[in-house]
Amino acid sequence: MRFTSTPRGARLARRLISLRLNEWGHPYTSPVNETVTLITAELAANAVRHGRVPGRDFHLRLAETDRVLRVEVTDTRAERLPAPEAPYPDGESGRGLLLVAALAHDWGVAPRPAAPGKTVWAEVGLPAPLGAA
Repeated sequence: MRFTSTPRGARLARRLISLRLNEWGHPYTSPVNETVTLITAELAANAVRHGRVPGRDFHLRLAETDRVLRVEVTDTRAERLPAPEAPYPDGESGRGLLLVAALAHDWGVAPRPAAPGKTVWAEVGLPAPLGAA
């Protein structure tokens, strides 16, 4: 899915992920939907704020495989992300990647194949189905 690199695009990405998860059987108020939606909101906001190149969109991908949900946000800036570090106590920003690191089972950054940019991804494990051993 492709979104404009604007706050509106980030908001639409977050809402669409929540809708898609609900359609896939993860209701809006479930921990899985809330967690993946929050991770998506942080990654999309970062793509808009730090990965924006005028006139270029960001891309969002959601996949469910092997009891794992994976969110990928791709922007067109090639700079690597800094490692998350504790923000200033009075700071109004700087907590997004800390939230992603705390909520995701795994996350990382990969160069965008065949084009400038990067993909920031996060994976969230799904609970075992009821009755599974």
